[in-house]
Amino acid sequence: MDLGIQHKTALVLASSKGLGKAVAMELAKEGANVIICGTDAAALAATKAEIEAVAPGNVLSVVCDITDEAQRKNLVAQSVGAFGSIDILVTNTGGPAAGPFEQFDIADWNNIFNLLFLSAVDIIQQVLPAMKANRFGRILTITSVAVKQPADNLISSNAVRTSLLGLVKSLSNEVASYGITVNNLMPGYTSTNRLQGLIEKNPSVNNVKETIPMKRFGTPEEFAAAAAFLVRDRAGYITGQSLAVDGGWIKGH
Repeated sequence: MDLGIQHKTALVLASSKGLGKAVAMELAKEGANVIICGTDAAALAATKAEIEAVAPGNVLSVVCDITDEAQRKNLVAQSVGAFGSIDILVTNTGGPAAGPFEQFDIADWNNIFNLLFLSAVDIIQQVLPAMKANRFGRILTITSVAVKQPADNLISSNAVRTSLLGLVKSLSNEVASYGITVNNLMPGYTSTNRLQGLIEKNPSVNNVKETIPMKRFGTPEEFAAAAAFLVRDRAGYITGQSLAVDGGWIKGH
């Protein structure tokens, strides 16, 4: 199926590995020009080569720590310099450390808020004017099912990621008349290095599969397919929504 994003430009944050990499790969396969970023130059170069081997679109890689304001500005500047404008923005981050409330001091909370929330706000602010001028844009935030059903021992993620839901819903209403959609995608337990790390620290996490109706973890490719659906040209009447890709794990509606 033609998603209508050939020759569109997509910036995918934190995309050298994991879910971000899978989304970038999927969009590139659909013909979009893709900008990937991450802090590990070697991993980024390997991902760029991997995408280029299977995708028709152009790929730009930029080493960037998205918690650093100057590096975020450089990321957008390089992206616009290479492709002229950004049509699709997928915000994504690594996850903060697991642990109980008492483990985190105020400095930790400030850093987590910068990582999970301010990084997204800053990049959105930078790309939004051009999207308005072009009267087209797709903004997709990646959070977690924890924003709807808190996960055990992930209090910092549960708390801060939830703030993005208010941003998505409010911003979607403000920019809808410009042809810009703003949606949120909530991954459940998905087979990534992040999940494997949690299992290594606490093997009982593997038992979560028994609480998932599908009795398995999701794959990054399944998640990426949902992301591609929401940023497609023909998804222009879907906005302000939060979609879970979780195998039915969330118990509420």
